[in-house]
Amino acid sequence: MKSYRKELWFNTTQRRELINITPEIRECLRESGIKEGLLLCNAMHITSSVFINDDEGGLHQDFEKFLERLAPEKPHSQYAHNTYEDNADAHLKRTIMGREVVVAITEGKLDFGPWEQIFYGEFDGKRRKRVLVKIIGA
Repeated sequence: MKSYRKELWFNTTQRRELINITPEIRECLRESGIKEGLLLCNAMHITSSVFINDDEGGLHQDFEKFLERLAPEKPHSQYAHNTYEDNADAHLKRTIMGREVVVAITEGKLDFGPWEQIFYGEFDGKRRKRVLVKIIGA
């Protein structure tokens, strides 16, 4: 069995962004040389997420509206966490969207369903953050 590990770094320009990282993940899989196995991709920061969904702009707007209804950014004073920071909402949004994805690798390809793509969700951006890609298999 082989193992591959790589960190992907992101520096977003906005507080909240959704970035399709499927091309980067496919490149990691190509670099690994693994044809059959599992790929784990997880956010390495508590205010960001990795998830699978459709790459459709209207859906991304719906995510933003949905998450803001559940955990609005402001007023910052509504959160007990916000004594030294102003990012309690980002922690909650990450919990909702999830930490990681696991994707099967079959015949050297990500074994996706129709329309599935991997996204990095940033909820407290404007600084450098990373995602871990770990692939195991043969």
